[in-house]
Formats: sequence, structure tokens, C-alpha cells
Amino acid sequence: MSENLTREAIKSQVERLEYRNLAFIDGRFVAASSGETLETLNPATGECLTRVAACNSADVDLAVQAARRAFEAGVWSGLAPAERKAIMQRFADLIEEHCLELAVLESLEAGKPISECFNVDIPDTANTIRWHAEAVDKLYDAVAPTAKGVVATVTREPIGVVGAVLPWNFPAMMAGWKLGPALATGNSVVLKPAELTSLSTLRLAELAHVAGIPAGVLNVVPGLGHVAGKAIGLHPDIDLVAFTGSTEIGRRFLEYSAASNLKRIVLECGGKNPQVVMPDVSDLKTVAGNVLAAAFWNMGENCSAGSRLIVHRSIKDDLIDELQRQLDEEWVTGDPLDPDINLGALIEKDHMNKVLGHIERAKADGLSLVTGGVRMREESGGYFVAPTIFDEVGPDAAVAKEEIFGPVLAVIPFDTEEEAIAIANDTCYGLAASLWSDDLNTVHRMAAAIRAGTVSVNCFSEGDITTPFGGYKQSGFGGRDKSVYAHDQYCELKTTWIQLS
Repeated sequence: MSENLTREAIKSQVERLEYRNLAFIDGRFVAASSGETLETLNPATGECLTRVAACNSADVDLAVQAARRAFEAGVWSGLAPAERKAIMQRFADLIEEHCLELAVLESLEAGKPISECFNVDIPDTANTIRWHAEAVDKLYDAVAPTAKGVVATVTREPIGVVGAVLPWNFPAMMAGWKLGPALATGNSVVLKPAELTSLSTLRLAELAHVAGIPAGVLNVVPGLGHVAGKAIGLHPDIDLVAFTGSTEIGRRFLEYSAASNLKRIVLECGGKNPQVVMPDVSDLKTVAGNVLAAAFWNMGENCSAGSRLIVHRSIKDDLIDELQRQLDEEWVTGDPLDPDINLGALIEKDHMNKVLGHIERAKADGLSLVTGGVRMREESGGYFVAPTIFDEVGPDAAVAKEEIFGPVLAVIPFDTEEEAIAIANDTCYGLAASLWSDDLNTVHRMAAAIRAGTVSVNCFSEGDITTPFGGYKQSGFGGRDKSVYAHDQYCELKTTWIQLS
């Protein structure tokens, strides 16, 4: 990274921003075929940043045709893995060189704190691209243990044209999670960013082209989900769709697949993730810091948010006191472009009202409000909600059951280990969980019993690029993001059976 995150550097970057607001198809920016556009707003002010091309099924079809031509021509799919690796490494370099620009775009459009965009999201995006690039010429195919007189090879081949449909909470990072393994394995991609957050993804596509990824290999079609996203789901010449978003929309992609060409579907969906704190923990200060990060990181707009704190009754009050203290002293809500704040704006007005609706319902149900529970900074025109904690929440309360996707933490007390596990697993989701205990036997026993794709112990973590990420139950379907396991879902597996004479 060439810049430091100072107020002056941020201000200068904002002043020289040039929005890429057209679709990126076949190596160039083009308007939507209908000429239609949609507003993209700054959620911290409610003001329009720019208007972005609103692609429809005709634009998706053009992008798929370009992707298919590139795939069949072998300009990317036919390169040696080491050649793809070199180009993707250059792509990662360019992401790092433009870190501040991309971070400012994400902060402006998604309401995310600039410090997280600059220090986490954009570096993670570059690292993901580089890691998958590095892996691609180190993965070997196989020779099966057949009888003498036969040679059988088992080889991976790129699946073809991949459709990727992204969420609005981590625009660049989620693009990286899809593009890294899909491009490394030789596929062409048609990517649709969320309609609320297209700008950083369009800039990434331009940087990928500058790095040397050929025209047609990476296409970006901004637009509405029920138009452009649906067109991707139903397109007969897309071989796989990788989707991150709500379980409700994930189900639709399965329906689109069944109604079209039985394309492969990979889903990473919602979560209502437990944080289980056992009575033997000795460092409540560290526990509290991680609990707050799990619940409120990215304003709780995170599928792995630890929105259920399941804590032993004997330490509950002490832990809540420490949560309150740290929240008051260390967590600042403010302008997302201020490098010293921790919490920015929620993504849009409708979503803010939905989160506030959950809070009002919990109040009406008589739950104990510890802190928060109100809108903040209304004078800014933005969509800010105070971090909110409810105590003495029953496992069946709506605030403990439904994915709120906002800064709301439900504290649920328990008395026995069996009860804690039952509460943790009492959800239709199974994406992530956190577990706190000083006893190694307890850790092994409970980590095995909790039904989740990732269980972090004595910390809040999604792992890193070396570990797969995805969910049990209705949190996931068909594969995992990150790690070498992600490569498999973007490949077909071919058996070649050779009878020797």
C-alpha cells in the first residue's frame, strides 16, 4: 500500500474520485442496453453519489456471450497455471496500489468505517487473489489405483462460465472470495454486485483488465437483483452460480437452476450465530472485547455476526458490566470517512427501519434493554443505529431467532453445558459460532457438539484464507468460500480411462 490513512489523504482521495458507473463487458465500460440507470446513495448522508447502469437480461446475455467466447478461445482457460498466476499476482498488486481509492469507494457507498475498509477489506481482497493464484500451480491431479493394463487419470477442468452474485456488506472482499478460485482455475466470470454497492467492484474489473486478464474473462453487470440477478440465475449458458446473501434469495437460485439448465449452485447465506461463554473463563475483559467485535463489527451487517450471547448465569452480570464499559469507552459511531470511528451507517433507510422495528418489537415484548435501542445522528441524513444489547432474552424470543443484520445483541443465560449446546443449535442456521472456556476438555466436547461451519475458540474469528468458510443447515449449500476447497466447486472432475495394449 502506498498511502497512509490520514484525514488529509482521505479528503484528497474523495476530491479526485472518478466513479466507474457503467457495466464492464468484454473488456470495456458500456451503458446498459436500455439506457436505464439507478441511484447509488451515501448511507451516511442519504445523498446520491452517482447513477449506475441498470443492466437487464439483454446485458447479462451479452456478458455471458463474451465470457463464453473467451472461455472457448482459451485466452484464459487455456493458459498454463503459472501464466494465470503471474497475471493474478499483478491484479493483486494493483489492488494494493489502489487501496485507499477502493477503501474510500467502499466507505462512501456502504457506510463502512474507512479504517476497516483500508486495513482489512481491501488488503484481504488482494491477499485472496494472490493466495489462490499462488495455489493454482501447486495443486496436482491424480492417477487412480487401477489394475495392470489400465491407466486412469482424474483431472480437474474449469467448469466454464461462472455467475457470481454478491452482497452489499463486503463488496470487494466478497468479489475476491469468488474471483480468486474461479479465475485461478481458468473460468470466465459474469459478476453482479449488489445494486447498493457497485462502484468498487467495477473498479476491480478495470484493474483486472489492466493487469492482463483478457477481455471477456471478467464481466460486471450492475443492476437490480430481481432483474440482473434473476437473469444470471436463469441463463442457460452459465454453468455455475456462486451466491452470497440471504437464505430467501438463495432458495430462488436453486429454483432458477431447476427451471433452466441445472447449473451448479453454491450458496453462502444467513446466520444467527451463538457466542457461548462457559463459567470457567478467567479473563472477562478479553471475552467482552471479542463479544463486542463479533456482535457489532461492520454494524452487525455480517452473516457471521455473533448476535446471540449465551452466557452462564453465574458470570452474566459481570460480563454485561464489562461489555457496557468497553462499549462506552471504545466504540464510537460517526462519519464513516473519519479514521477514528468504529461504527458507521447502516446500508439504507429501509434496512435501518427494519432493524429499528426488531428493536421496538423486543421492547414491546418486555425484554430488558441494557443499552442503545435508538437511531443516532439523524441530523446527518444518514442511517445510524446505536449498538444495542438486550438482557434476559428467552431462546424463543424473536430477537434471539431472527437474523436482524444490525447492531443488536441478545443475551441468553444458561445453567448447564447441555442447555448451552441446545440453545446454540436451536436455529435453522449453522454458519459460525464462538466458544469460550479455559478447560480444554470442555472446548473439544462443545466444539464438536455445536453445528456450525466455523467454531472459533477463545476468540471471534472466521479463520483466514487457508480455511474454508460456509455453513451447515440453511446457512450454506453446495460448497465453501476460501481455501483450496473452494477450487473444487469451480471445476469439473474428469476420469480418463486408458486401456493399454
